[in-house]
Amino acid sequence: MAECAALPADHDLPKFDHDLPAAQGADASWAAVSAENGGTVVARCSLWWRNTPSLAAAERTGVIGHYAASELLAGRALLEHACAQLRAAGAGGCTAAIGPMDGSTWRRYRLITDRVGVGAMLGEAAETAASPEPPFFMEPDNPDAWPAHFTAAGFAPLAYYFSALCEDLGSAETHPLLAKAEERVRAAGVEIRTLRADHLEEELRAIYAVSAVAFESAFLYTPTTEAEFLAQYLPLAPLIRPELVFLALRGREIVGYLFCIPDQAEPQRHAPLHTAIVKTVAVLPDRAWSGLGHVLVARAHAAARRLGFTRVIHALMHERNRSLTLSRHLGALPMRRYALFVRALD
Repeated sequence: MAECAALPADHDLPKFDHDLPAAQGADASWAAVSAENGGTVVARCSLWWRNTPSLAAAERTGVIGHYAASELLAGRALLEHACAQLRAAGAGGCTAAIGPMDGSTWRRYRLITDRVGVGAMLGEAAETAASPEPPFFMEPDNPDAWPAHFTAAGFAPLAYYFSALCEDLGSAETHPLLAKAEERVRAAGVEIRTLRADHLEEELRAIYAVSAVAFESAFLYTPTTEAEFLAQYLPLAPLIRPELVFLALRGREIVGYLFCIPDQAEPQRHAPLHTAIVKTVAVLPDRAWSGLGHVLVARAHAAARRLGFTRVIHALMHERNRSLTLSRHLGALPMRRYALFVRALD
């Protein structure tokens, strides 16, 4: 990729930091160059085959990330080449390729596959989410053509994810199961407080510790370092509203948290800031904390409403995650569907 940094890129390719593959531990990077257009880069990607998530015990998984292509033929050719490289990589090669994923699920991954009619996919009324919402802050957006690049190269969807929009911020507080959930949380000796902005790094270290345990059984989980976690979140400090971030504690131990942030994409497009994004809800895996996720979401909705927000987005939920079920129970309407793709290499 270093050699490609000096080459002109097609104007349809998004801007790219050529130091990123090395910084994120990519094992290789490749680009497709158009011979007919003065050596212009028309597609690019990075590959990982060490320390990658596993689909099954006997599976050797390779990962394709940093993907971009200005046309289907270039994208398909590059993906075919990437699969050949992964098949030959390391000792014995990879048996499956997953993408797009920038090395792990802690970083950017997935493609938007559906922007309208998403509600019908989850059994909602066909008219829900009938018009596309603009991209929200930190959403992994992509050109609509990119999913077809993967399917043309022999990939198929591995998992789906959804984002949903809630415009009734009182629904969480009036949900019939909330009172029982709050009672269980109190009985377990859990107290909930907001983020201490004057101790942000200390708070983020505690949040990282919860995340490392809470997500250990999550689909395609691989560990990340505390340093990388802090490098992702500390730059967000000026954008964080402490009133929207909640930590659940029993004594001094943090047993869960909710991270919610204003949708900074709205002011960037000169629109009023009226949407908050529930980005992450994490609870330690113990039945003692049953219902804590519901309580945290209710606190976030109430805080958003007090601060003048009129909408909340529940972001990037796995199709089989309990957070998606809770989101639907609270009246949030699916607004976007994403897919992660896989291809067998043997």
